[in-house]
Amino acid sequence: MTSTRADAQALDAADPLARFRDAFDLPAGVIYLDGNSLGPPPKAALARLSETAASEWGRDLIRSWNTNGWMEAPLRVGGKIAGLIGAKPHEVTVADSTSVNLFKLAAGALSLRPGRTTLVAQAGDFPTDLHILQGLGELMGDRARLKIVPEGELVEAIDADTAAFVLTHVHYRSSQRWDMAGITAAAQAKGALALWDLSHSAGAVAVDLNGCNADLAVGCGYKHLNGGPGAPAFLFVAERHLGAIRQPLTGWLGHAEPFAFEDVHRPAPDIRAMTTGTPPILSLAALEVGIDLHLSADRAAAEAKGGALSDLFIALVAARCPELTLASPRAAAARGLHVSHTHPDGYAIVQALIARGVIGDFRAPDVLRFGFSPLFTRFTEVWDAVEVLAEVMASRAYDRAEFRARAAVT
Repeated sequence: MTSTRADAQALDAADPLARFRDAFDLPAGVIYLDGNSLGPPPKAALARLSETAASEWGRDLIRSWNTNGWMEAPLRVGGKIAGLIGAKPHEVTVADSTSVNLFKLAAGALSLRPGRTTLVAQAGDFPTDLHILQGLGELMGDRARLKIVPEGELVEAIDADTAAFVLTHVHYRSSQRWDMAGITAAAQAKGALALWDLSHSAGAVAVDLNGCNADLAVGCGYKHLNGGPGAPAFLFVAERHLGAIRQPLTGWLGHAEPFAFEDVHRPAPDIRAMTTGTPPILSLAALEVGIDLHLSADRAAAEAKGGALSDLFIALVAARCPELTLASPRAAAARGLHVSHTHPDGYAIVQALIARGVIGDFRAPDVLRFGFSPLFTRFTEVWDAVEVLAEVMASRAYDRAEFRARAAVT
């Protein structure tokens, strides 16, 4: 147990990942514990954005599609993300948003299981996943049906009509990490496909899609991957499904020969078939920097440090702030890299913390959520953050009108 701030300082001094802190552009006087929602910018990303805008866009203009690798960027960056999620480079591409990619892959799952019409998801999973599946069902009528089941009952709900299940690997609110290998195998034994949302996993915890025999996956680029606000998302299709999967957003860059300009769509025989529109080059440039940074860190060391940071936070909060109730699994191996607690005044408490330079976030109805990136978070910051939290709780500093007024983004 880290019992003093000096103990936390000693952990920082011995941290093999400490050098990565200087790679990020972090404001002075702020303890940032919200990288699980929006990762801070790598310093090199800001330089890369400037270079891409001034030189590639400004100087080379449209020639950059050929001379600066713009056309290949989605596959190049996707191939790098593959190294973080246990996939082969040709199974991953970067495109669109997580929501759009989920729509494409859910429809694709139905195409791979003709005669099956049900998609199974858990109640309480991230809303956009459930909303997208609802919209797909409304569009497809009797060809697609969404079954939402209570948490923990997903496998039991899979039957002979289930085309696929959709599940977030690390739950956005609780940080519960689901057993990817076990759930995938159980679903596939019943003939269903496994579609995983890695938005809170990629760049945070160990993911081995091929080792778990997953079929499909999506994930975002702006959380742990540090791609910037609205960064493009990625999608994965297992090699065995490439060429057979069909998705309805058949844009021209998913065509086998985009510049043949044919009237009739012929899907590309590979992961390019999952592409819809023109790639966002500036966003891809920033995302690639974030990916490269993660690839340069030892993944086992990063996950171990993330678990140690969050373990320390949980222990300190339990000792100093008994008014808060832990809402995440206690064991590091059972959760992602964010920790959630509950309190009836959760929103106001988070706002009071932000006013004091400790940034976390709130999720309705009562969850205070804090993320612990191993690449930029220090053990002393965890200690100091809990000191501030304890002061806010003891003084009831959160009990002020300005901290209770809900902003548009929580």
